Amino acid sequence: MKDSEKIKLSKEKKEDMVAAIQSYFSDKMEEELSNLDSTRMLKFIIEELAPEFYNQGVYDSYKYMNDRNEDLLSIQIY
Repeated sequence: MKDSEKIKLSKEKKEDMVAAIQSYFSDKMEEELSNLDSTRMLKFIIEELAPEFYNQGVYDSYKYMNDRNEDLLSIQIY
């Protein structure tokens, strides 16, 4: 993935996500992750998994908009 295509997060959002990862592992897995490990986990998610979610969102939006455009034809007056 090119740098221009990467998902960019604000520093605050990144910190929130790292904290959420640490909290999840602590609560659900009963394992403590360091800040570095949580940051690496977030980087992996962003680089390897997030593009699939993004692409699905683009496809869902495309399909939704196409369905709505078809609805527009139904309001034509003859």
